[in-house]
Amino acid sequence: MNTDPKTLAYINMYGVLGALTALCDTVPEAKKILGNAGCSIGFAVKDGPSATLTFVGGKCILKDGVDDCTVKIPFSSPEKFNGMVDGTVTPIPVKGFTRLPFLLGKFKKLTDLLESYLRPSPEKLEDEVFLRRSTVVMFRVIAGAIAQIANHDRIGQFSASNVVDGAVKLEIPGVTKAALIVKDGVFTCSDRVPKAYLSSMTFRDVKTARDLFDGRINAVAAVGNGGVQIAGMVSQIDNVNRILSRVELYLK
Repeated sequence: MNTDPKTLAYINMYGVLGALTALCDTVPEAKKILGNAGCSIGFAVKDGPSATLTFVGGKCILKDGVDDCTVKIPFSSPEKFNGMVDGTVTPIPVKGFTRLPFLLGKFKKLTDLLESYLRPSPEKLEDEVFLRRSTVVMFRVIAGAIAQIANHDRIGQFSASNVVDGAVKLEIPGVTKAALIVKDGVFTCSDRVPKAYLSSMTFRDVKTARDLFDGRINAVAAVGNGGVQIAGMVSQIDNVNRILSRVELYLK
């Protein structure tokens, strides 16, 4: 089995829905949709992830757990949660019915906008501003996906077990950056890069990052031609690249 539903549920929670944080920070239309509205939506997946998206002040914050949510949506399995993300399952909240207008209105518009940035038409990508924003959002999805594959995918866990404790910096200079923080084989994705990190992977520019994300070039070739620069502990980067190679299997 190449993939499993539980790992995909974690990717959908912390990678795909987690990218709403980048969308709200990067795309003016997202801030316009939110306006001054505030709401926190908790997703509780049986035998899977549990986290809350809080929308406040035009921003989105993702936190573990559902204790402080105003809207709570349970799912009986990872498959059901994945179905919500791909549009085949209609979520039914058990708390926060008075906030249904936000859920069906602004939140739906935000997720539709997110999809338009993650699965854009080739014509849209010809616009440099759109390309930059879309790549920033996709960067956040992929960084989050790497961490979840490392933590939950059987093959990813093997690679993660060979990564020493410390941080890996991922960066498109002047555009966006993130850190994969490793502790006892467990990965955490952070938008904040610590001052001390063991290794780094730097994409030369937005186009290089996008070509790699879209599968038009591979990481080995990109390193060879200077499109991607690696520094620090090479073994750490090598294992992260092995995990990265599985992202495409889940984010088809």
